[in-house]
Amino acid sequence: MNVATLQVAWTYDTKDAFEGSEMQSNPVVIDGVLYAMSPKQRAFALDAATGQELWSFDPTGGNFTGPRIRYRGVVVHDGRVYFNYRYRLFALDAKTGQQATGWGNDSGWVDLRSGLGRPEQGLSVSASTPGAVYKDMLIVGTSVPEALPSAPGDIRAYDVKTGALRWSFHTIPHPGEFGHDTWPAEAWKVAGGANAWSGVTVDQQRGMVFFATGSASFDFYGANRLGDNLFANSIVALDANTGKRVWHFQGLKHDLWDRDFPAAPTLVTVTREGKPVDAVAQITKTGHVWLLDRSTGAELFPSEWRRMPPAILDGDVTADSQRFPLLPKPFARQQLTEDMLTERTPEAHASALRIFRENPTPDPWTPPNTEGIIIFPGVDGGGEYGGPAFDPKTGVLYVNSNEMGWILKIVPREETSLFGAYCAECHGATSTPIAPTLNGVATRLTREQLTTAIRDGTGRMPAFATALGDSSIAELTEYLISGKQPTRPPKSVPTFLKYRNTTFDIFLDHEGYPAIKPPWGTLNALDLNTGETKWSIPFGEYPQLVLQGLKDTGSDNYGGAIVTENGLLIIAATTYDNKIRAYDKSIGTLLWEGVLPAAGNTTPSTYMVNGKQYIVIACGGGKNGAPSGGMYVAFALP
Repeated sequence: MNVATLQVAWTYDTKDAFEGSEMQSNPVVIDGVLYAMSPKQRAFALDAATGQELWSFDPTGGNFTGPRIRYRGVVVHDGRVYFNYRYRLFALDAKTGQQATGWGNDSGWVDLRSGLGRPEQGLSVSASTPGAVYKDMLIVGTSVPEALPSAPGDIRAYDVKTGALRWSFHTIPHPGEFGHDTWPAEAWKVAGGANAWSGVTVDQQRGMVFFATGSASFDFYGANRLGDNLFANSIVALDANTGKRVWHFQGLKHDLWDRDFPAAPTLVTVTREGKPVDAVAQITKTGHVWLLDRSTGAELFPSEWRRMPPAILDGDVTADSQRFPLLPKPFARQQLTEDMLTERTPEAHASALRIFRENPTPDPWTPPNTEGIIIFPGVDGGGEYGGPAFDPKTGVLYVNSNEMGWILKIVPREETSLFGAYCAECHGATSTPIAPTLNGVATRLTREQLTTAIRDGTGRMPAFATALGDSSIAELTEYLISGKQPTRPPKSVPTFLKYRNTTFDIFLDHEGYPAIKPPWGTLNALDLNTGETKWSIPFGEYPQLVLQGLKDTGSDNYGGAIVTENGLLIIAATTYDNKIRAYDKSIGTLLWEGVLPAAGNTTPSTYMVNGKQYIVIACGGGKNGAPSGGMYVAFALP
């Protein structure tokens, strides 16, 4: 193989990186033109052979104010580029970057908040992952807040020429629809989540669209949503022409652990009894793979039901059992025990042991409570948003995995503070990775910008226009600027829950390294014909630990791989060592690695221009405290 001679062919600096920004765009290349997005959500086109910018479109008009937004690319179809900025779905001319005529409303975009049956000003909706085209429709899933108030996660199909809504599927079923009885009777009016934030997958020949959903909001306390909560945590197949349900498979009932499906379903073909069977493979945050018949949803490997611990917080009721696949074997460890705690140094072990004992978790599915638990594998996987890569020649599925515990502690929600009631579960009183810190926010945003963010939301942040009203929003804004404590929240707010999380963070030792024994990240090859694990290796390193002689620890990793016919598995993803690597796909041997200007926490793309093959990766960084970047780097043979 000549992969070891790869070298940088070109770079493109978006000049849009900022502290804490991320860039997870997977580039699309068509007819020698590369289309992607910057950390500030500019859409742009490059000459794919040189990296020269051809055009750029800024949906903010140069007025991007943050915070970070995670979008994973664009859709290019029939001379148009479709992409999302907050609640606006744009269509651009692929040659000029100008807004496409006749698309959406008079301003040239589709409002993702409309058509959900609720007041638009009370909703926060975006699309972190690009949609998919079927015939003359663009089918999209959305990102919605994981705290309340939240929007429902309806799957929608828009006319590619006009932006008109063609069909919609309610992931929180309305009265008379299948699954309505798995929620409280009125939940469809106020419940949120159950959204396909990781995108949709289309089988063009069958005319079917597949998606996998997240948990219902609020993630960790479900007294307002008693029941199994279809179609949350489900794999769903629809008729792509009409949006009607063909089949569904719920992987987790009444989720209380934020263990939503982290990636879109992957279309695969496997061998059963010597015959090819079309299927969908779905990875999970818990490190499992569900393999389902593409036409019927039937399981292609055996599974079993296991009893679950009962709910601990008053008012909530957990499902009495959940099912788990028996094959393939999990690609992540399943239960954190004391003998798995780090022994990197005596001090690190003591720190980990103290936290472990302060958050007793006798069962991997111990429900959230006020004492605290450690979710393992963590809420960032196991599997993550990059999804797996599938080799149709061998039937092998390649998936990278995180192995980091997350600490979760629940407390009663304050009734004397608007900030405590509505903001603290994401922004802290203590540090949390859910949302940016609000310390010093008044130096970054104006009063008007703060008010707008609270009123309209920012993607994963709820919109509080309806829930709070103008006077309470003004009080919150004043508190963020001056520290003047807002007054008691109104008790009539319908989304008010008794509990919120107070601690939600990665389980780390006293020096900031994972508090369990390595590997902290792995790369795995799973044979979907037999369920056998072909190989599994540590994936990623911490440069500071390498200098101390501690290598091959693995690290957290975000972004997927591409697999080639000539024997390569190519992936970046690792958070701290800023590398892109090529492996021998058959045995997992490292063949080449290149150094990136920042972590490539997305999936690379490979393409041909004038007979020359390139590999390109977005280097955005910014995950879990890593430095942010804004560079695209393309590699090619000399």
